[in-house]
Amino acid sequence: MARAMQTASTRRKVVDKAMLVAMVAALVLSAVPLVSILIEVIIKGLHAIHGVSFFTQPPPGDPTSTAGGVGNAIIGTVLMVLLASVVFIPLGILGAVYLAEFAPGTRLARLVRFFAEVMTGIPSILFGVFAYGLVVVYVHHYSGLAGALALGMIMWPIVLRTTEEMLLRVPSGIREASLALGTPKWKTVLKVVLPSAGAGITTGAMLAVSRAAGETAPLLFTALDWQFMSFKITQPISSLPVAIFSGATSAYDPQVARAWGAALTLLAFVLILTLAARFVTARRSVT
Repeated sequence: MARAMQTASTRRKVVDKAMLVAMVAALVLSAVPLVSILIEVIIKGLHAIHGVSFFTQPPPGDPTSTAGGVGNAIIGTVLMVLLASVVFIPLGILGAVYLAEFAPGTRLARLVRFFAEVMTGIPSILFGVFAYGLVVVYVHHYSGLAGALALGMIMWPIVLRTTEEMLLRVPSGIREASLALGTPKWKTVLKVVLPSAGAGITTGAMLAVSRAAGETAPLLFTALDWQFMSFKITQPISSLPVAIFSGATSAYDPQVARAWGAALTLLAFVLILTLAARFVTARRSVT
């Protein structure tokens, strides 16, 4: 009996080690394509970035020139993502508060949750088509406003779902303690529940911003492209994803190289947002 138990124990240990080796091997294999892409973007991007002017100047009119940069695309990306964030992140948070705190089991809450889940799975190009029909067709020209609308619709369900999950993870005892002291429900949510879930909400918002900043297809239908430096959000405006797409499909080597530099710039932009989210999360966890 004892020998049989020892044999079974040895077999389990061998299976555990074999599964551990298999999982590590799968992890390494899945990371190889990602690491190789990152290395190529960094090497070719650094080779294309010839100085500070790459971040401050628009591309030159001559497609064979190596001068200029993606300054217009950086401005366009920041303007559209900032406008979409100002409008749709608060809407997502308010919607999540309603779903989690005030009407968790109502028919309207289930409808909003289902609608948000459907929007999360919709291809991003359809948001561009929707914004095209809603704004571009109406005003008869492409604009950064239409691009911000498309990006905001991509961000909204991500913010709503992540915020709702974070609110539901807040222990109910905290709410009950606050309500037992006579605090109104709205003040309990505002002063107790939201701060408790603040780190997760911030992370979700940053992930939504990162997702929107890297979208290309919706902007091809809405903001299009503009090769000159422009701050006019009501006119066609450039963006980093569209600049990468245009450069990568160009027949001229300087424009292809500029696309690699734009890709590295976008990668750094997303990395900075992620690190900022981690920093904010760490600080709120300590306090």
